[in-house]
Amino acid sequence: MSSLNLSSFTLGIEEEYMVIDPQTRELKSHEQKIVIEGQKLLRDKVKAEMHQAVVEVGTDICKDIDEAFIDVAGLRGNIAEIAGSLGLWVGASGTHPFSHWHSQLITDNIRYHEIVNELQEAARSNLIFGLHVHVGITDRKLAIHIANTARYFLPHVYALSTNSPFWIGRTTGYKSYRSKVFDKFPRTGIPEYFESIEAYDNYVNLLIKTNCIDNAKKIWWDIRVHPFFNTIEFRVCDVPMTINETMAIAALFQAICAKLYKLRTQNLNFIVYQRALINENKWRAGRYGIEGSLIDFGKETEVPTRRLILELLDFVDDVIDELGSRHVIEKIPALMDKGTGADRQLKVFAETNNLVNVVDYIHDQFLTSV
Repeated sequence: MSSLNLSSFTLGIEEEYMVIDPQTRELKSHEQKIVIEGQKLLRDKVKAEMHQAVVEVGTDICKDIDEAFIDVAGLRGNIAEIAGSLGLWVGASGTHPFSHWHSQLITDNIRYHEIVNELQEAARSNLIFGLHVHVGITDRKLAIHIANTARYFLPHVYALSTNSPFWIGRTTGYKSYRSKVFDKFPRTGIPEYFESIEAYDNYVNLLIKTNCIDNAKKIWWDIRVHPFFNTIEFRVCDVPMTINETMAIAALFQAICAKLYKLRTQNLNFIVYQRALINENKWRAGRYGIEGSLIDFGKETEVPTRRLILELLDFVDDVIDELGSRHVIEKIPALMDKGTGADRQLKVFAETNNLVNVVDYIHDQFLTSV
């Protein structure tokens, strides 16, 4: 195993934003104008997505969480400004509270046409907004080991990110309905355990050889060793409403990778649990967010999710100073006190009984702390 120091665990962050009509508060096609204007300023850091009411942004490779904050803050600020100049709003929520997917246009791109042709209604209805966090790992053998083990913590961080309680004008009862929408796609959710990077590559190559996929980017798991970058990509989370939440989640994923690497260098291993067990916790996280309980499989008992997240912070505490992320990780208890994006959306709805007010709140929070 190659020797790394913790500064090699670089960060890359991708966020998907909704484009909103300020008059109706519905999702609105921006006809790629935000992307065209954004690329003049930010080049390939701004991309179109399958639905025309979505804008995707991605940071550069960032050496630490502070550099990532500057990048994400700049992207949010620039996209909001460009949208405003076009008479549009942007916001960050895993789903739009009431816009219906069937009235939204698909981007005219051969890749998206292929996906819609293959997946049909599952693709057309996939009008959701996520957060992807890349943590740099140069050694792919090490990456598959960390990814196998990090699967256990996905529900904990996912619970913290929950930000999609509404779907097509209905209160879903879930704190994150986004993942329920995405479950209709193949090759999603918690991945299997892979005994080696060769086993993972053989799996990918078999799918390509048998025309299941044309490349490994059509494997949309909640965590994956990225097929083209030297990263582990965490894909489980709703896009957070605020930048502080995005940074806290990114810092936590980075710290989990660094901690698991540190254990490995000490010939210590975290227990690897079955996918079926981790899925039980993922379901609970999506349904209840941080207000429910997850299963502590070691103790074989239910534990309040908030307490397990605090235990996770203790678990990674010995790596965050070297990563330079203590000042961000330390904000997580305060973020939990305020409630997740889903909790705050539901609070606005309970107070006003009006989903337009929820959209206004999502829009108002987009640049908070920038």
